[in-house]
Amino acid sequence: MKRLFSIIATPRQEESRTLKVSAVFLDAFRKKYPDCCIDELNVMTEELPPITLKVVSGKYELLGGKELTDKLKDAWNPVIRHIERFLLADAYLISTPMWNFHIPYPLKQYIDIIIQPKYLFRYAANGIEGLVKNKKMMVITSRGGDYSPGTPAQGYDFQEPYLRAIFGFVGIADINFINLQPADMGPELLQKKIEEAKNAVLKAVEGF
Repeated sequence: MKRLFSIIATPRQEESRTLKVSAVFLDAFRKKYPDCCIDELNVMTEELPPITLKVVSGKYELLGGKELTDKLKDAWNPVIRHIERFLLADAYLISTPMWNFHIPYPLKQYIDIIIQPKYLFRYAANGIEGLVKNKKMMVITSRGGDYSPGTPAQGYDFQEPYLRAIFGFVGIADINFINLQPADMGPELLQKKIEEAKNAVLKAVEGF
């Protein structure tokens, strides 16, 4: 394990319930891989490049199998820098709360920036091929309610299915979720669920 890319998608910092669990993961990870570089990106504070007309036009050029024209390269330089940073990692940690049954919008913007043809996926003879292979991902989430399988709210969980689908699309098949839930049902239950999530994280690090 050479490089872990930690992507943070919560604005609450030390008040974040998600980061309380992520901190346990990172502490255990550092002990297991003391020589591993941990690169951190907070999409809530990072000035992400906007998805402009030139960025979209460049995507269509790439989808058509063409190279970017000089007119589009300036707009694409920050996009490519984010893509290259993402691809440098051997493994990924995403720390995100659930917002309105999905992911926070800056995380969605970041995903829209990096998932580009030619870089993270391509069209091959047998269909779409993901180019991010042989890498692992851990996703730690917190949810106000309980969206576990079999619960009445399961159908409202568009967070885990989306993240599994979009990163699976680019080739990351080994994705593990630890969901802190429910988090808004009282302080006693919250503390219990935080401890359960921390224990689950420690077990997950052993096989990560």
